Amino acid sequence: MTTLEFRSVTKRYRVRGAGHMLALDDVSFRLGSGQTVALVGQSGSGKSTIAKIITQLERATSGDVLLDGAPLPRGGRALRSYRQQVRMVFQDPFASLNPYHTVRHHLERPLRLDHVVPRDEVEAEVRRLLERVRLDPDGTIERRPHELSGGQRQRVAIARALASRPSLLVADEPVSMLDVSIRLGVLNLLAELQRESNLGVLYITHDLATARHFSDRIMVLHHGRVVEEGTADDVILRPQHEYTRALRDASPDPDRHFAAPTEGALS
Repeated sequence: MTTLEFRSVTKRYRVRGAGHMLALDDVSFRLGSGQTVALVGQSGSGKSTIAKIITQLERATSGDVLLDGAPLPRGGRALRSYRQQVRMVFQDPFASLNPYHTVRHHLERPLRLDHVVPRDEVEAEVRRLLERVRLDPDGTIERRPHELSGGQRQRVAIARALASRPSLLVADEPVSMLDVSIRLGVLNLLAELQRESNLGVLYITHDLATARHFSDRIMVLHHGRVVEEGTADDVILRPQHEYTRALRDASPDPDRHFAAPTEGALS
């Protein structure tokens, strides 16, 4: 079992002419194989900073980030191995896929760089990855990103993230730029892949409704601090912090907004 752990992580950014900005303040959590943890908060709450630290795009100012009890590697083969274990699905699939390359190229590249399968099995593995994300290989493999729908592009991005056979996946607002009608399908696909591969998934979102649908546990982040954490049902149904209650009340709730009016309300 693979376990990623944040221990009292703080991140400050230097701001020219204004000193420092506190992005994360003493954040601690654990994410293990087979678990899905949702990180919920509005823009500027620190969610993306956590993702950047996990993917080694940023370094914590203080605190520890550990993978299976060991500090994250800083370079060399160890860092490459770490990045093979921890992959990311970005918010905008069009921006994260090179418009000049085919779907085949996007999936072959990590397979070859990480030596996932022998050279003579790369073609078959590309097709298997496309089938895993519910795309037709024959109709997709030679197409470029602009020839695909938003949902198809995000499925290709998910397949690329899975190509290296990671243990942990960071999904940063993976459905926020998709049409509402296809968001649930992509989330259900992620949940199915997570169960199949026993992945640990950090699901970053501003939407409590999808967090409850997709996650085992929810952490609510506000101004860089975790203000509430618990099981998905506890956080949604019995929120303790006023900020969590505000997020919940702002989330669409079909049961609340579209329920049939009571007899008293009609009179």
